[in-house]
Amino acid sequence: MTLTTLPATNPSKYGGGAMALDFGDVRAEFQSLLAGCGIYDLSWRAKIAVTGGDRVRWLNGMATNNVRDLAPGHGVYAFLLNAQGRIQADLYVFQRGDSLLVDTEGGQREKVLQLFDHYIIADDVEIADVSDKLTALGLTGPESRGVLERAGIGVPDLTYLQFAEVAWRQRTVTLLRSGEEARESWQVWIAPEHGGELGEALMKAGSRATGTTALNFFRISRGIPQFGEDIRERDLPQETGQTRALNFTKGCYLGQEIVERIRSRGAVHRQFTALTVEGALPEPGAKIWVDEKEVGEITSGAILPLPGGDRAVALGYLRREAAGKDLRAGTAKLKPASLPIG
Repeated sequence: MTLTTLPATNPSKYGGGAMALDFGDVRAEFQSLLAGCGIYDLSWRAKIAVTGGDRVRWLNGMATNNVRDLAPGHGVYAFLLNAQGRIQADLYVFQRGDSLLVDTEGGQREKVLQLFDHYIIADDVEIADVSDKLTALGLTGPESRGVLERAGIGVPDLTYLQFAEVAWRQRTVTLLRSGEEARESWQVWIAPEHGGELGEALMKAGSRATGTTALNFFRISRGIPQFGEDIRERDLPQETGQTRALNFTKGCYLGQEIVERIRSRGAVHRQFTALTVEGALPEPGAKIWVDEKEVGEITSGAILPLPGGDRAVALGYLRREAAGKDLRAGTAKLKPASLPIG
């Protein structure tokens, strides 16, 4: 069986694509991400190829991170901003030598393509959506490297967001070391027609099919913000805590003046924060209070089925002066959490 033929519970939309909520045992799926190897379909992510002689200069002037100095086989995480410094999209950029590959959620595909098209003026740049030509499977958990090797995929020594072409069953696939927050997390990029065969091989090698519920538990346990939920178009880059998306020495890009102004002043007024919850889990949008003063808001949350017992955790934005004070949202008490959780 493959990921697409396994019986799934309540298929849902995730990141703009149709995905399974779970494969029958959410607790076991979450545990595989923490202590084993969970496998998941990444076909819902959009792949956009950027070619042309001006591609590096042009995209470096669009993204918040340093595309100009990317060595072949390496990638960066970045934001696209508007002129007011507000986040319009998040994405990864990978240097493939003859092209740049942009990887983003399927739900952001049209927005990213529109932004790209709007800012190509007289540049030698061509944009092509190649999502139907390149798909990916993800693996997360401390046993992921062993699963890859048992499936016949040699694992070279890669740093985070570095990728390499490797041989698998007389084919060439791309292996990416992804997700610094997850420590052991990998993606295999492959032509869609061979994705089922690859998924079957990886599952036979010891990975467990994992749905979006467990993946959401995992990202919350690591404090990773999700675009559209935790990162909205009104948010500023430094508020999200994702400093890995920013480079302060690369030169000018759209929205750079605002980002630099915030850096020079030393802080933002509020910060993306993970919070443990005592009481009823607050809904997204719930306000955080200290006494009668509003000091933040909840953006997402979950009751994590951890091995030591269930634990309610929320993510959201909290004003800096509220740290260390008695926080509440609705009837629940909140405390800033140390990451990772579990």
